[in-house]
Amino acid sequence: MNLSDLRPPKGAKHSKKRVGRGQGSGQGVQAGRGHKGAKSRSGFKHKRGFEGGQMPLHRRVPKRGFHNPFREEFDVVNLDTLSERFDNGTEITPDVLKAAGLVSRGQRVKVLGRGDMSKALTIRAHKFSGKAAEKIAAAGGTAEVLA
Repeated sequence: MNLSDLRPPKGAKHSKKRVGRGQGSGQGVQAGRGHKGAKSRSGFKHKRGFEGGQMPLHRRVPKRGFHNPFREEFDVVNLDTLSERFDNGTEITPDVLKAAGLVSRGQRVKVLGRGDMSKALTIRAHKFSGKAAEKIAAAGGTAEVLA
């Protein structure tokens, strides 16, 4: 046996059926398109999500409420978590938080004001709640908003 003898098994390969090419194509009267219906006509294109006339899924499923396409999602971190995890004078950025396992998705970060802040930390995040910014400033730290 060598490479030149390799062949697919008998019946595995066959030429593509060219549908709708007239009587001489060997496909018979309906030219390989079956009987009647939209799919047998020339120029038929079904719409995205078309299910043969059955009510399509996107119309069958009930819709509730309002979905805001412009919603901005934030990963949330609280002050008590930051003060117990980091030492005094540390510079905290979203990358540092991700490395520490405090934020999961690499998304935008928002700092919330739960708990007390006793350490002077430099925190860079995308958003701060009002209380969080006050508590950070009162502890001698800085809250820098990232663009």
